[in-house]
Amino acid sequence: MKIKVNDNVLVIAGSYKGKSGKVIKTLKNENKVVVEGINISKRHTKPRTNNDKGGIFDIEMPIHVSDVKKVDEEKKAKKSTKKASK
Repeated sequence: MKIKVNDNVLVIAGSYKGKSGKVIKTLKNENKVVVEGINISKRHTKPRTNNDKGGIFDIEMPIHVSDVKKVDEEKKAKKSTKKASK
């Protein structure tokens, strides 16, 4: 897998297509990655002790590595300057 933690990626397939974010975690055995702010799911939890709070929390779920593309900030900046000059 060429994508590592802290890489900036762009989602190229699925309902989050076109959005970008930073990789939080990689799951190499499953060929999946967890991207910050992408594939949000609701998690219902009960309080485990008297001091804990239960509730509904938003968590990021993993997506397949083939649905993301690594984005290089330098190349992206160069492309945007070329389009602006035309």
